[in-house]
This record gives sequence, structure tokens and C-alpha cells, in this order.
Amino acid sequence: MATLTYTEAVGVGLLQGVTELFPVSSLGHSVLLPALLGGHWARDLNVSAENSPYLNVLIGLHLATALALIVYFRRDWGRVISGLFSSIRRRRIETVDQKLAWLLIIATIPVGVAGLALDNLFRTTLGKPIPAAAFLALNGIVLYVAERLRRGGTGRRRAGHSPAPGEEHLHPDELSDRRIAALSFRQGTMIGAAQILALLPGISRSGVTISAGIFRGLSHEDSARFAFMLATPVIAAAALLKVPSLLGHAGDGIRGQVLAGGVAAFVAGYIAVRFLTRYFETRTLTPFAIYCTLAGLGSLAYLTLG
Repeated sequence: MATLTYTEAVGVGLLQGVTELFPVSSLGHSVLLPALLGGHWARDLNVSAENSPYLNVLIGLHLATALALIVYFRRDWGRVISGLFSSIRRRRIETVDQKLAWLLIIATIPVGVAGLALDNLFRTTLGKPIPAAAFLALNGIVLYVAERLRRGGTGRRRAGHSPAPGEEHLHPDELSDRRIAALSFRQGTMIGAAQILALLPGISRSGVTISAGIFRGLSHEDSARFAFMLATPVIAAAALLKVPSLLGHAGDGIRGQVLAGGVAAFVAGYIAVRFLTRYFETRTLTPFAIYCTLAGLGSLAYLTLG
């Protein structure tokens, strides 16, 4: 009978918090790492097993990661929510915050529908080590192609870079929101729809969303910011839909582990988003592309030939 120790819960919490936001696929790593470690890790942390306690723990870890994103972007979400209500009240879209609010809503719809329809199918049929390794390698190729084919971008924040006239008083985050809000609703929906690919274990949600943003002409910095904000409601909603199961019979014997793992995921997620928002001001997806390709192919070779 599969169980879950506190050590395993904290370990996968740290893993979840980092890999959910780094463009390397949290689900892919959650499937692959236990299989590569073997022993009780492979037994206890089998995401595709029926009635697996690991799957219930992952629900709590996803919610903790979403909370980390909400805390980090709390000022931005305050502006967005205010913009949404003012837009509804006035029945028009006039400001950057109003446009960004509707962009986030409309861009989230495709993955929300696909997640409800396909999440269980993809998890049970493809949530196994060998498919996850193959998709992880494919994720690396996608990131590399995005870098090779990217456009000029909306510009990165560099020392000495002067804002446009009239924008001197704005915070850099508000400047980024302005550039994101310049997207059309069609462009925003296409970027948001890229998250559907992340239902495949090994394909990174943040990775494909950042890549899609780069294809649409956003900079790495703006693409990452948009990707993290898009991910917040998706991760939170998916977790909240399944949280009631943790309060029932499915949570028996693992609620303490979920709490411990959740604290680890929150801390790791907050540090990860703080690091990445600065990283993408000046750097690219290429190191992650190399890592995913090598890790995916290496895991595939180990699992099939070992």
C-alpha cells in the first residue's frame, strides 16, 4: 500500500515550487524523479496509480504555488481586479488595468475548458515515466525553437533605458503591463491557449506560454510576467476544484504531509518567481532548453535501456 512520508512531501514540495515556474515542467519532474530514484519513492510517488496519495498531495502543492504567485504579484492583482470591476461598472474598456483584466480572463478560457475535458485522460494515459521523458525532451526543443525564431521583442528593462514620454513616473511593472495590454484579444488568447500543451507531462506551462509570448513579439521579461499571471488562476482553480477531496476520505493520513509539502512549495515558488522575473530582464530560455533536452533524453535512455 502506497504511503507518503514527511521527507517525501517536503522534497516534492520544493520540487513543485521550483519546477512549476521554471520552464522545465513540474508534472514531468513529478513523474520522472520518483521513477529515477526507485524504491519506496517510485511506489509512494506514482501519479498515475489509482487512488494514489501522491496525486492528492500534488493538489495541495499546486494551491501553495498559486498562493506564492498571488503574494508576489499582489499589487498587480489589486490593479487588475479593480480594473475588472470598473470595466464592468462602466461597460467599457478604457485603461491598461481594464484591458489586462479582460486579457487574462479571455486567455484563460481555452486551457480551462481543455483542462476539465482532458486532464484525467492525459494524466492516466501519459503520466508515466517514459512518455514524460519524451515530452520533457520535446519541451527543450520548443524552448530552443522559440529562441531561434523570436522577433525583436518589446524591449527589456536595462540600466539607462529611458521610458517613453509621459511614462517617467510609472513603476517598471506598470510599464510592462502597458506593453502586455497592447496585445489584441486574439493574440492574448493564442498565448493563453498554449497552456493546453502543459497538460502533457513534460511540457512546461510557463515554458510554452513564454515561448508563445515571444512569438507574438513580447520580450522575455514581458512574456514571463504575462505567463506567471496567466498561470495563477489556472493553477489555483485546478487545485481548488480538488481540495474538497483532501477534506474527505482521500485526505486521511496525509493532511500533515500536505501541509508540510505546501509550506515548502510556497517558499520555493516565491523564491523561484522572484528569481525568474529578474532573470528574464537580461537572459533567455536557452539554458532551460538545453537542460530539458538533455534531461529528457537521458531519462529516456535510462528508463528504456537500464
